[in-house]
Order: sequence, then C-alpha cells, then structure tokens
Amino acid sequence: MSTDRSTDIMPLQDLPCLSLRGSMLSQRTNKRRSRCGVSEGLDAECTPTELIQMCSPRHKLQRLCSKDKENDCGHFVLARRSRRKKESSSGVSWDSLPDELLLRVLVCLPLQDLLRVSTVCRRWHRLVLDESLWHSVDLEGLTHMGAALQQVLNTGVRRLRCPRSFVENLLFSTSSPLQLVQLDLSSSIIPTSALESVVCQCSTLEYLSLEGLRLSDAIINALAMNVNLLQLNLSGCSGFSAAALADMFTSCCRIEQLNISWCEFSSDHVKSVVSNLSSSVTHLNISGYRESLSLDDVKVLVGRCPHIQTLDLSDSTLLMADSFPVLAQLKNLLHLSLSRCYHIHLAALTDLGTTFPLLCLLDVFGLVHDGHLPSLKKELPRVSINSRPFSSIARPTPASRLAGSLTERTMWGSGCRLRLGPQ
Repeated sequence: MSTDRSTDIMPLQDLPCLSLRGSMLSQRTNKRRSRCGVSEGLDAECTPTELIQMCSPRHKLQRLCSKDKENDCGHFVLARRSRRKKESSSGVSWDSLPDELLLRVLVCLPLQDLLRVSTVCRRWHRLVLDESLWHSVDLEGLTHMGAALQQVLNTGVRRLRCPRSFVENLLFSTSSPLQLVQLDLSSSIIPTSALESVVCQCSTLEYLSLEGLRLSDAIINALAMNVNLLQLNLSGCSGFSAAALADMFTSCCRIEQLNISWCEFSSDHVKSVVSNLSSSVTHLNISGYRESLSLDDVKVLVGRCPHIQTLDLSDSTLLMADSFPVLAQLKNLLHLSLSRCYHIHLAALTDLGTTFPLLCLLDVFGLVHDGHLPSLKKELPRVSINSRPFSSIARPTPASRLAGSLTERTMWGSGCRLRLGPQ
C-alpha cells in the first residue's frame, strides 16, 4: 500500500514556531524571576543594568556597581555575565607543573627540539634558557657561529666544543664572567678581537684548545688569570710575545699537559717556555723548532720538569745523541718522540732500552728506514716503535680519530649533551 508522502512535507515557512515558553524549564525560570520581583523584561536580549542588579547576589552587585563609572550617570549599559572556566576533563595540565619538573622533561630533549619548544610560550622560553640544560654544548658543523656562540655563552655553558668553525666579528661583553671550564676552538676562523672578547671573560678554564689560531698578548695575559689550567693546546698559534708567554706559565703553575708545538717561535720564545714551566708538567709537546731548541734548553727543561712521562722533541735538528744522558734524568719517561731529528744516528737509538728502563713508546719517523726497522725492534723488544704518528698531548680529540664521527665527537674524554646533527 503506497503512501503519498508529498502531503506530509510542509514548507519551512508553514512550520509552527518552536518555543520553550510553555515548557517546564520556562515555568521554573518564570517562578524564580517572579520571586525576585523581576518582570518579563529580563527575557530581552539587551537588559538594563537596573534589572540585572535587582536579581544579582549581593557580592556580585558590589562588583557590578563599581565596574563602570557610566552607571552613575544613568546611562544605559549592557552587562555580560562572566564565563566560568572549563575544568580539565582528565590528566594534568602542563601549566600546573612546577619549573623543576618541566626542567627534568626538557633535559631529555636534543638541541633541535629544545630550540623548538622555546617558542611555545614565555615560560617555556625562560626555562629553555636555564643553565642546567646548557652544561655541555657541541656546535661543530654550524656554518655561521657568531650569533649562536653569543647566545650559548649567555646560557652559562661550562663545556663548549666548536672546532673548525667560522665566527664573524663578535664583540662579546657581559657584566658577569663566563663559567667555561672546557673550551675547544681548534682550527677555527675567528677574528683576534672576537677571541679576546671571549677569553677575557674567562677565569675558570681548566681545559683549553686554541690550536691554529692567531692570538695576541691580551689573550695570553687573559689566560694567565685561569690559574687552574690543567691542559693547554696552543699548537700552531702565533701573534704573542715571549714576555707574555713567560708571565702566563708563571701564573698557570698547575698545567699537566702542554702542547706548544709548531708555533711562530724564536729562540726567546723557546727559552720562555722551558724556563718558566712548573714541575707539574707530565706531558709536553715542544716539537717543530728546528734551529731554536738546543741542548741547553733541554737541560733547563729536564731540571724544571722532572716528572715528564711523555715528551715530543720531533723536528729539533740541533739535538744529537749527547742529549740522551740529559733525558735519562727523566725517570718516569714512557713515551719519547724524536722524529726527524736527523742528527741522531740509528746506532745511538739501540741504547735507549738501557737508558730509559720504563720506555714503552718510541717515535722515530724519518730516522729509520723501513728496512732497518725490524732490526731496531729486535734491539728494543719491550718498546713499541712508530705506533703513534700523531701526538695527542692536550688535544681535545686525538688527531688519529675520524673527525666528525658520531662516536668520536668527544672533548677530553667525554661527549657533550647538546649537539648539532644526529644524537
């Protein structure tokens, strides 16, 4: 049986108007309003302030009366009731967490994510800059270092690694000194003035590498203020005087490892080094001074630093076999490098086993041909010969390791928590 559905469909304008005036909700509302003595005028969209005040509680009435000064003048003012904040349906809001808990979360984030969350809100931006998150930072691989370096230094970083970096003109200035303990700027391109502005703010350095950089007397004098220096790498540096060098070594009397090889030194520079080093030095690289390092300098060095365990005198062409009795005074010598000291003959090397009873590493690159190496090893069975082509004295990362490798991006034996690239 078919039904004509067209008769059930009514035009939209013919539908009866829906109203809640006759509903239970409307009746309860009308009763409540009648008890308050309020007329039907409250149903209007724009309600005068006088009517709202009549049905408002006493504590809200005081706030409503003092809200606008226009009410005192009898002007018609619209009032809107304040909305109640929605309560969280479930879980705990991030805003309700104290700073200490948020910092425990942020400390787990890598550098890239930490920078992203700093844009969430002002509070998170403040927490991201907390110095506890920036204890150790590795910026290797950043193309332009200037702005990033200044921001990282302002966070109170203590261990900073950024070798082979390019730093623009940076005039860093701060009212408080930097808290750097370890700093690696090896083989970087940085203006001397920018380097001065950073080093002059440091007084707590213990490990420092400025390999290959051009320095100044102001930088060397600033380094003298870091009396707790333990390892210093100035290999290949230039631009400072012998007098400034002597003052620095006199002040920094706790240095244990020093690499000062292949600098632009004169004989006066060499004498400033050997005459002012303290007895705390145990690892020393003073190679590369062909016509500047003499036997007399070696005698002064041995007398001041009797506890040397590793000594690199490579490329010192003035040294001959008569230096061995002098070096024999180093009772703790374990590693000796005499590479390219061409005035030392092969026959003299065979006596090193008895001269240095504790010697276990010997580098004589350029002195012994490959054909004579087996016979020398036979004469010195306890000594490993030519096993260390690169010196690791005071270097943050040994040169024999692959630069940029994720497993070898370390600095003096430990990695940095925040670093660019994959973690």
